[in-house]
Amino acid sequence: MSPADFKRPGSLYGAVDLGARKQAMEAQAKREAAAREGGGTAAQVIHADDATFATEVVERSMNSLVLLELTVTRAEQAKEYSLLLDKLAAENAGRWVLVRVDVETSPQIAQALRVQNVPAVYAIFQGQPVAVAPGIATEEQLRDWLAQLMQALAQYLPPPGEGAPEGDQAAPEPQAEPEIIAAEQAIDAGDLDGAVAAYERLLARSPNDVDAKLGLAGLGLIRRTQDVDPADVQRRLADPADIEAQLLAADFEMLSGEVDAAFDRLVAVVRRTSGEERDRARVHLLGLFDTLPAEDPSLARARRNLASALF
Repeated sequence: MSPADFKRPGSLYGAVDLGARKQAMEAQAKREAAAREGGGTAAQVIHADDATFATEVVERSMNSLVLLELTVTRAEQAKEYSLLLDKLAAENAGRWVLVRVDVETSPQIAQALRVQNVPAVYAIFQGQPVAVAPGIATEEQLRDWLAQLMQALAQYLPPPGEGAPEGDQAAPEPQAEPEIIAAEQAIDAGDLDGAVAAYERLLARSPNDVDAKLGLAGLGLIRRTQDVDPADVQRRLADPADIEAQLLAADFEMLSGEVDAAFDRLVAVVRRTSGEERDRARVHLLGLFDTLPAEDPSLARARRNLASALF
């Protein structure tokens, strides 16, 4: 199957015909909104151990920022530090999640991260440590470190201060963004460059716009494959060392709706490679994740498998 044979939905929803997926995701979003209106809140401090690390830290970090606190809970100094982190987690509710691990009962985590002194705080994002807090930091030092971290990851995190509408006021009906309309018109006309430009204009104005992110990710799929012969890719797959062929094959699988097959292919590449090749497959897989809404059921499964492959 070639990209020319692929029937693209008007909104380019993840570059795959996701009508059923979209309906399921919208239903899930309504259920979650109802739960929030009912007063339910997600815990911002999570306790993990060696057995739950992959789920609570690695998998969770694929979709949000995790601050991993390694501590000894019986130590008084560590308790004071944990209270400070609890305070900061409450202030930043929704922007990042604090996960606490007692290294006395879960030594494998500290060994894997080569931690020499505790308490220690790591920022984990998309399965990788991206920053380490300075020693046993003061509140001012932690706030400065967090501010720099938030700035570096701003495009990936929800903006601060977002909350539900007050009282019983109904949220206004969302209006179609002019850039989304322009992008869809460009896609219908076969002008992929024009569609990319429209989505990028919207993201420059609204960096967290989900439709624009999905659209750009989907366009990336099409542009990467539009001049590629699927038969040639199939022949190249006979060479296990041809990582590029594996990436392209996963792209074609996504375009044809074989989402789980594409994810499984790249997880397998991550599992059997190392170094630069492994990282290339991991980054490509994360890019394919971006073509689907965050709550898509296939993503949860793929994130678990990726976490297992990485650790």
